[in-house]
Amino acid sequence: MNRHVALAAAALFLAGCMEVEQTMSPDKQAGQTVRRDTAAWSNAPMAGGPVWKQGDRASWEEQIKKRQLAQHEDRRIYQ
Repeated sequence: MNRHVALAAAALFLAGCMEVEQTMSPDKQAGQTVRRDTAAWSNAPMAGGPVWKQGDRASWEEQIKKRQLAQHEDRRIYQ
């Protein structure tokens, strides 16, 4: 009985060490799968979330700075 368990464990261990060949599917080509993202400040603010003027980088950065300061432990506790 213990011998069967040991053989099964050894088989599972060796199966985990097996290298699987990694190939790209024929419908995808290298360099063709990445899509460019838009700038964070060009997106509309989420409802009920932080507010900034859409498309205005300076207002978005100001909102990020305010959020960062609100997460600073010393400023939250000792203000």
